[in-house]
Amino acid sequence: MQPKIGIVICGLEGNHQFVSNPYIQSVRYSHGLPLLLPLVRSEDLLNQYVSLCDGFLFCGGGDITPLLFGESPLPGNGRTSISTDIFQLHLMRQILSSRKPVFAICRGMQLLNVACGGTIWQDFSLIPGKTLDHMQQTDVRSDISHKIRIGRTGHLRKCLGTSLYVNSFHHQAVNLTGKGIIVTARACDETIEAIELKDYPFGVGVQWHPECMFRTSPEMRTLFKNFVEHCSVSGE
Repeated sequence: MQPKIGIVICGLEGNHQFVSNPYIQSVRYSHGLPLLLPLVRSEDLLNQYVSLCDGFLFCGGGDITPLLFGESPLPGNGRTSISTDIFQLHLMRQILSSRKPVFAICRGMQLLNVACGGTIWQDFSLIPGKTLDHMQQTDVRSDISHKIRIGRTGHLRKCLGTSLYVNSFHHQAVNLTGKGIIVTARACDETIEAIELKDYPFGVGVQWHPECMFRTSPEMRTLFKNFVEHCSVSGE
């Protein structure tokens, strides 16, 4: 049986909960069984989510409420949903306690860092020095934006090599890393582009959107495949 991958909702729009289709398709074509996990306010159901799934995918979305990482809102901070934030943080911490595989993309990476006690830059305008424009303007989300360099250890090095061109759709970034978090990739302006959980079976966060590059990039397909393979081991 294919490993069950819990895809956590991206966010809320009015009375709708949503997940963008590329996340679902990337899991499907990596031979995982995609299961959408909606926002619920139930400790029992969260426990059942963690028991049911072999691994978890946290997607992109809106900004995280700054109060949840110990800050007040600053200029440049965007739209937030504290209901979504609290649900996802609570679920993330339960998953980490279970040591099941986690793949966290864009907002998901920032959420992973906050769940471990870290902080994020609320906007690139607040970062000292010069930075790249990390919010690319393109009609096709698979287009590449800039280069990243990958550290010497970790899953990303095994899957992607030493460097890679990626897309970029974010105005926030990881600042202080949380407990057990190691930085495994950076952009040329030193922005943190990937993090991993130390001594964890598979706990990877990336700042770019590999699901949008899945069809065009063999490296992104390898990354998703590696994630799903770890979920297969988790489900045995």
